[in-house]
Amino acid sequence: MIDRRHFLGTGGLVLAGVASAGLAAPRRVRRPARPAPQEALIGDLQERTFRYFWDTTDPATGLAPDRWPTPSFASIAATGFALTAYPIGVVNRWISRDQARTRTLATLRFFANAPQGPAPSGTAGHKGFFYHFLDMQSGTRFRQTELSTIDTALLLGGVLFAQSWFDSDHPDEAQIRSLAEQIYAAVDWTWFTPRAPFVSMGWHPERGYIPSDWDIYNESLMMYLLALGSPTHPLPAETWTAWTDRFAASWSDRWGEPHLAFPPLFGHQYSQTWVDFRGIRDRFIATKGLDYFENSRRATHAQRAYAIANPGKFAAYGPEIWGLTACDGPGDFKTRIDEVERSFFSYSARGPGDRDDGTIAPTAALGSIAFAPEIVLPAADALHTRYGSAIYQRYGFIDSFNPTLTVARPEIHQGRVEPGIGWIDRDYIGIDQGPIVAMIENRRTGLIWRTMHKNPHLRRGLKRAGFSGGWLA
Repeated sequence: MIDRRHFLGTGGLVLAGVASAGLAAPRRVRRPARPAPQEALIGDLQERTFRYFWDTTDPATGLAPDRWPTPSFASIAATGFALTAYPIGVVNRWISRDQARTRTLATLRFFANAPQGPAPSGTAGHKGFFYHFLDMQSGTRFRQTELSTIDTALLLGGVLFAQSWFDSDHPDEAQIRSLAEQIYAAVDWTWFTPRAPFVSMGWHPERGYIPSDWDIYNESLMMYLLALGSPTHPLPAETWTAWTDRFAASWSDRWGEPHLAFPPLFGHQYSQTWVDFRGIRDRFIATKGLDYFENSRRATHAQRAYAIANPGKFAAYGPEIWGLTACDGPGDFKTRIDEVERSFFSYSARGPGDRDDGTIAPTAALGSIAFAPEIVLPAADALHTRYGSAIYQRYGFIDSFNPTLTVARPEIHQGRVEPGIGWIDRDYIGIDQGPIVAMIENRRTGLIWRTMHKNPHLRRGLKRAGFSGGWLA
């Protein structure tokens, strides 16, 4: 837990020089203002979260583990967030540009050269897509995991960010740009539409396409933009309209202002890690008089409103303790707590009224810091003040905790019950760490958004989807 005294300075004015006869009056010099305690906490959190990626990623392959400290396979989506974190480390002077360049180049070389093909083992992907999880040692498919369209898109977010950020004449940076182009151009989006126009969620070499498509509003905004922007295998421009025509079913005014609802907050955060939707609109969102950034602001406020209402009567929920998303949980079981039978879940996508078991994920609020800092900063401070001794550790906030579950149960298969706090997770999860470090930077400097403004592939995808206005004009 951070010593909060570290954040509190004396401030004010100090005297410079010595007053003496015949000399000018002493000069009053204002010390540089110390950041407010909440902002200092956010700064410390961002560095710790960056260190998660820098320390746990394999420097030879660039593969990032799905979780830590539990021994884990690699996550291609977490690797996309790791690629995004490295330039953040440079601009904040936690690592050098040379260090970031070396790690990024190793990562892109791995994916550019990774074996591809339809075989059920011995490959990392097929048709330019990659398997959701890869073995950390061999770099090939982990067990029978699926070829994942959304996780490939999250990997590509980091790949294209690296392509645009490493823009110098250094030969390694030129190679980064070339490899990024190769990796992106290899993805055959048209192959992954067995039920056109929508993209399937995945494919197994043993049994073919997963019988579910990306056909509602969720985290796949960027995936479709990348599919439309492909220089080699683009989806038809009409795909975007066909998809957004289905959004009306997700429009809701429950828990606050009307918005496109998707219960877990990661659905509002992942795409906007890389895509700056401020002031640009497609046909659908223009009819609602807002943009997708504003939509995510409303979704964030809706989660807080839900926590304040607290229909499930969970412990700690309120105006400063809130945040539901996909995260670890204690296990899959039922038990009675204070005469109420409660259902608990292991790793699940949680949202208002959707598998809510009292498990709070700090990434849910913190990944929305760029959308609604006015409610996220107090939430971060409250999480740290009330629970930091247990949940704020080496790499920032652990993945999740549950103040309602205060009695140890044999069914708990992840984490432990901490006296006076409740159940706490043991792990950090890469795809939950990623939005924290990235969205803190977007809120602070807009680094990722500004960098992606100039990426030609993203710009092409946005224009083919019908976006206009703002920075895209």
